Amino acid sequence: MRGGCRLLTLLLLALLRGLCRGREPAPGAVTCGSVLKLLNTRHSVRLHSHEVKYGSGSGQQSVTGVEASDDANSYWRIRGKSDGSCQRGTLVKCGQAIRLTHVNTGKNLHTHHFPSPLSNNQEVSAFGDDGEGDDLDIWIVQCSGTYWEREDAVRFKHVGTEVFLSITGEQYGHPIRGQREVHGMPTANHHNYWKAMEGVFIKPSMDPAKHDEL
Repeated sequence: MRGGCRLLTLLLLALLRGLCRGREPAPGAVTCGSVLKLLNTRHSVRLHSHEVKYGSGSGQQSVTGVEASDDANSYWRIRGKSDGSCQRGTLVKCGQAIRLTHVNTGKNLHTHHFPSPLSNNQEVSAFGDDGEGDDLDIWIVQCSGTYWEREDAVRFKHVGTEVFLSITGEQYGHPIRGQREVHGMPTANHHNYWKAMEGVFIKPSMDPAKHDEL
């Protein structure tokens, strides 16, 4: 309950900031500082994390896919690869390096050379504290145009290990029964397309340097 209240507060603050500055959520653009859910278009599950650690591999916080669209643990904040490199309200370009920070736990989407527990692909975890992790938290947004558009399916390629954020359908048992394994795959295919879904999308700013990050 506490985590859900914190998330609701963050989303309301983001919305109020945008409205006060004439920057209400607008369809079309995905911008730095936005908070969103990501849907895997092949398997119809949203990228998710929670305070459940892997029982093998790195032992870090697990990342999964869930079918529910209303789960508060599926929100991620878009940030730059370093502080100041993704000013709030700036359009995210195709080919740009970003971090995805899990809103409720403050950990970054991360991967490394550990096998994933079910498929033996590459483990994807959530890592760091209060949004600060390491160089293995950085992903490249791969899309076909100039900017990441909300209606487009995009891929996320990991900078450090060159795998794609993927789901192939394996399901966990207890204690996260029915949730899908998220992992890294070395090839681009239909298992690694993602689409921006629910969230607070900051309207593009003409002068993003004047605005702080969410």
